[in-house]
Amino acid sequence: MASKSLGNPYDGDADLRHGTNCGCHECWGKPGNNLESHVKAEGFQSSDELMERVVESAVVRSVFGNNELSRRSFAKMLGGTTLAAAVASVFPMDKAKAAIMDNLGTPEKSKLNVGFVPITCATPIIMAKPLGFYEKYGLDVDVIKTAGWAVARDKSLNKEYDAAHMLTPMPLAITMGAGSTATPFLMPAVENINGQAIVLHNDHLDKNDPKMWKGFKFGVPFEYSMHNFLLRYYVAEAGLDPDQDIQIRVVPPPEMVANLRAGNLDGYLSPDPFNQRAVWEKIGFIHKLTKEIWDGHPCCAFACSQEFATTMPNTYGALLKALVDATQYAHKSENRKEISAAIAPTNYLNQPVPVIEQVLTGRYADGLGNIKDVPDRIDFDPFPWHSMGVWILTQMKRWGYIEGDVDYKGVAEQVYLAGDCAKIMTDLGLTPPTETYKSYTIMGKTFDPAEPEAYVDSFAIKKA
Repeated sequence: MASKSLGNPYDGDADLRHGTNCGCHECWGKPGNNLESHVKAEGFQSSDELMERVVESAVVRSVFGNNELSRRSFAKMLGGTTLAAAVASVFPMDKAKAAIMDNLGTPEKSKLNVGFVPITCATPIIMAKPLGFYEKYGLDVDVIKTAGWAVARDKSLNKEYDAAHMLTPMPLAITMGAGSTATPFLMPAVENINGQAIVLHNDHLDKNDPKMWKGFKFGVPFEYSMHNFLLRYYVAEAGLDPDQDIQIRVVPPPEMVANLRAGNLDGYLSPDPFNQRAVWEKIGFIHKLTKEIWDGHPCCAFACSQEFATTMPNTYGALLKALVDATQYAHKSENRKEISAAIAPTNYLNQPVPVIEQVLTGRYADGLGNIKDVPDRIDFDPFPWHSMGVWILTQMKRWGYIEGDVDYKGVAEQVYLAGDCAKIMTDLGLTPPTETYKSYTIMGKTFDPAEPEAYVDSFAIKKA
């Protein structure tokens, strides 16, 4: 049985759903399952013809709201030919297929390896596999679970990954040679905004004031992360020097809870679901959501090398389109429970569905006896604001990760490809921002992206 998006969408007996028992190569994970093999196996004359079927299948499924039972029942009732005519009468199928083919072109490479770290920030990259967004654009993507971001960075630099889930500071750091060999990297889309929290061990229920954290040991997932920079910002605003008054250790996200339980950490600023998992296991409590520090801050992103984007522009475009499409699907609150179930399995997050639902729906227990309703605890917005890149660079400069003169605007615009994202958003019928810079207020302090060096100089606590 072939990949489900290649089944006849007008056939009431064809089940287009993926699942552990569906029997197709995609779900069984058999070798040789790629675009070229499907062309041969399904009797298509070319990869273009196969891609047209993928588009047709996606459109028909969308007409029925991705409700497979409704599609099959309707197809059996009307018959395939009548259903095809009915869909064609209300949707210009031929024009849609032509537009997508003309816009993207055939991918130069259809079989891709994309790395991800198992956290809810990676939701668009992960869910695009089981929910069919990669297939929709003619791609056969293996999403590969990765232990942490040092591994993700190194595998990306070594070209083991075609693209990867990265933290928003990472493409900037890699491009500038901070922490690795300087290699031009691109970030054409953000995955999520907000979605992190500061968790403290239950031993510290009486230490809710960060001024009381002197000597604490905190975990962050990577040096070049919003987690590191937001934790530093937060404790510095409370008068603590993060390099002198607390210890900050790099801990891979899946190891955060175990280290908290063992007493190796007093707390951490981590991605979910590991904040909620600490509450679930009654080890820690949520001190503060990062949206309370900076509402709308970026966290994770889709990134790739400049070489990948320039040598395989059609593949790059198809991958970006799949992920922007998935990101907008994840943005809609009504899809969050479906997504929670899709990304929970062992090969993805390996977490209980209720833990993920608490993160994605924003209705959660905080570990202090309260049930909170914060719908935007995490959100999904693909647009890579240049001003976000400039802010990250100011914090890299503030804490000594980069030195000397910094071309804040030039680096941000080289790495954060707002133009590419805006084009894809427009193609998908979305409305991208008309500007790429804006000011932010973070804990009462205004950041003006036009004055980055003055912003760095304005902080009393920074690297000497």
